[in-house]
Amino acid sequence: QVQLVESGGGLVQAGGSLRLSCAASGRTFRLSDMGWYRQAPGKERDFVARINWSGSITSYADAVKGRFTISRDNTKNTVYLQMTSLSPEDTAIYYCTIPYSGYWGQGTQVTVSS
Repeated sequence: QVQLVESGGGLVQAGGSLRLSCAASGRTFRLSDMGWYRQAPGKERDFVARINWSGSITSYADAVKGRFTISRDNTKNTVYLQMTSLSPEDTAIYYCTIPYSGYWGQGTQVTVSS
């Protein structure tokens, strides 16, 4: 059984930064790719970023490329999403996931005020 717990969301002004964390339980974390998705009100859940098991390969949605950075610490079973230059369009609930596993965290709210 795998549990994913996100934290670090909150209210920030436009142009500000936040760092999200996702703590994972279970032995599979170190062998798993990890991903971040987000869902804005009234919209579908969209891909944000992904990182491979070792941290050597990352990918990003065009909307966040150059502003967000995904990373991981396998010694802490944690994946991070560093978000900079935030805009109101980034307001959403952010979820971490193990891609294609069906495992999702409960989400953390990020609200960016203009």
